[in-house]
Amino acid sequence: MRASFYERLSALDQSFLAFETPNAYMHVALTAIFEPGSLSTPQGGVDVDRIRQHIAARLRFIPRYRQRLMYTPVVSDPIWVDDDQFDLGYHVRHASLPRPGGERQLQRRCAEILERPLDRKHPLWEVWIIEGLSGGRFAMLSKVHHCMVDGIAGVDILAALLGTEPCETREPIQAWEPRPMPADREVLTTEMRRRTRAAIGLVRDAVREPRRMGRDLGARAAALIRLLGRLGRAPSTPFNQQIGPHRRVDWLSFDLSTIKAIRNQLGGTINDVVLTTVAGAIGKFLTRRRIELDGEFRTVVPVSVRGADERGVPGNRVSVWLTALPVHEGDARRRLAAVRALTLQLKDDEDAMGAEIVTQAAEWTTANVIKLAAQFINYARCFNLIVTNVPGPPVPFYLLDARMTAAYPHLPLFENQGLG
Repeated sequence: MRASFYERLSALDQSFLAFETPNAYMHVALTAIFEPGSLSTPQGGVDVDRIRQHIAARLRFIPRYRQRLMYTPVVSDPIWVDDDQFDLGYHVRHASLPRPGGERQLQRRCAEILERPLDRKHPLWEVWIIEGLSGGRFAMLSKVHHCMVDGIAGVDILAALLGTEPCETREPIQAWEPRPMPADREVLTTEMRRRTRAAIGLVRDAVREPRRMGRDLGARAAALIRLLGRLGRAPSTPFNQQIGPHRRVDWLSFDLSTIKAIRNQLGGTINDVVLTTVAGAIGKFLTRRRIELDGEFRTVVPVSVRGADERGVPGNRVSVWLTALPVHEGDARRRLAAVRALTLQLKDDEDAMGAEIVTQAAEWTTANVIKLAAQFINYARCFNLIVTNVPGPPVPFYLLDARMTAAYPHLPLFENQGLG
């Protein structure tokens, strides 16, 4: 008989389940646009069955895509178990635009799909194949819950589903058998042992290397104090109101070489140029609306703490910076200089440690404590905006022999945050 299997969610992964509300869905997504290649049908559509077979063959690289949530007895912590009712047809879906579909029609269709929450009784992902774009092109909207991936892991999963070379031949589908779910007593015993081992390990490290542990804890505590010092209610703006269930999607493309040229000429990082551009756009919006802020416009910037040996590993390995953006600085050069100074200070202060220590401490708590913390953050309006910058694939991607020509990521919206 096969051994039972389960895998616990980290506290950070659990937090994205806790942040989810009836109006704030915690899935991340990506709309990728493809040339038709050999996937086009004589009727001008897309061979979705062939795409399903291709994805079925690639699922061996993404075990999490065949796992669903279950909850532990007594404390109700979420864990991953194999889905013994897994149905690929449920997850890979087909939609169409009125031909010839344009960019605006595609954005509206994506918004309709994104405003539907993922069903927690199934593995938390969907792939929508949307045909009908002009020139025979089609889009693939990949939608996955944030408790499964962060931005870097999302790109890795995209790479697992696609390929870097065009290929018309489908790979063989390997047989898969779900492992048995664990008994309640087994889960309780295992989790008690895990917490006990962690506590013993912490005490042992403190005894063996008290100075190093003291320095490390001191640095992390200082970072946490700085982070808490920045908390407080962010100013009110038109997009920091109660949100509803519906979504609106838009995108705008920039040439990366232009952003690199600005960075090389004026200094800073690509992330600094992105934040400067966003700050300028927000500033213009507020000025045109004649909106006066009663405080600093506060922005959350996710920061990856994923090591090179953690590439391809599911789950979240991120921390955050919480900083003000110079939205009222009209001169772009001075605005970039201000952003550079802010991000350099955040790096010097190692502020990402502050958020990381909170999630590490949460590993000792239960899901109920994480839910309470998420509810506080949801309604406290500690920030106005989230701005995230995730490097895309450095090489062309293909779905079989259909070349990906563009990719537009989508962020989740939190309560009282109508713009991402």
